Amino acid sequence: MWEQILSGITHLRVGWRDILDVVIISYTFYRLILLIRGTRAEQLVKGLIVLLVALLISNLLGLRTINWLLQGLMTMSLVAIPIIFQPELRRALEQLGRGRLFQRTYDFEDEDLREVLEELLKAIPVMVKKKIGALIILERETGLKDIIETGIRIDGVMTAELLINIFMPRSPLHDGAVIIRGKSVAAAGCYLPFTENPNLSKELGTRHRAGIGITEISDAIGIIISEETGVISLAHNGKLTRYLDEKTLRSTLLNFYSSVRKKKRISSILPWRFADNNGDDE
Repeated sequence: MWEQILSGITHLRVGWRDILDVVIISYTFYRLILLIRGTRAEQLVKGLIVLLVALLISNLLGLRTINWLLQGLMTMSLVAIPIIFQPELRRALEQLGRGRLFQRTYDFEDEDLREVLEELLKAIPVMVKKKIGALIILERETGLKDIIETGIRIDGVMTAELLINIFMPRSPLHDGAVIIRGKSVAAAGCYLPFTENPNLSKELGTRHRAGIGITEISDAIGIIISEETGVISLAHNGKLTRYLDEKTLRSTLLNFYSSVRKKKRISSILPWRFADNNGDDE
């Protein structure tokens, strides 16, 4: 027996195509796991694995009725999976489209970024002091046209005074999000998708959940000011950083955009290095 096994191993030839095949499949599964980790889809995947294991066991034990029922459930799941995993599929396709081939030509110039930061850092201390709740979204490579269409179009120059007036408590637009495109306010009063992460703290309100949610499906940056505490938070790539001061907020935003510019300069020389993760790891 062992001689046959050793003989089979001896005749087994592994070429570079086989190695490449395994590496691609492994990386694909790894990215899928990262995509659903921390979302409701993670629990659904566990449920599907339980069904698959039960199907195999029932087949081995000859439990025909149970096996027939489980086969029916698995067939139905093929139709249900695209519906259940719609947010994750959308996010995956959106991240794929964020590659260099479909990269937007627009990018912040240094002067534009400086002007936006100055106006933001003039408005934010006022809103923090007066505990004016705010949700400010900075559009980057991923277009937010569908989100902009849910609000009121403004297309005005971004100024601190405009932001403060939008988020004043009795303003008709204060409950929604403001979308900043380039150095202008594209729209206000916009509706954002809530986060899919079930593990967030219960103390986080709808502003924080919406701010995180938009960063789960795009590379946008969300700045949230709590109406109750005046705490500044920043959302990016589905993660929330809280208790920021003005200095830390400025340096964090500068790091985001400077890292993007650095990646783009390198990718112009080595385009294959960042084709799969532009905007994901800043």
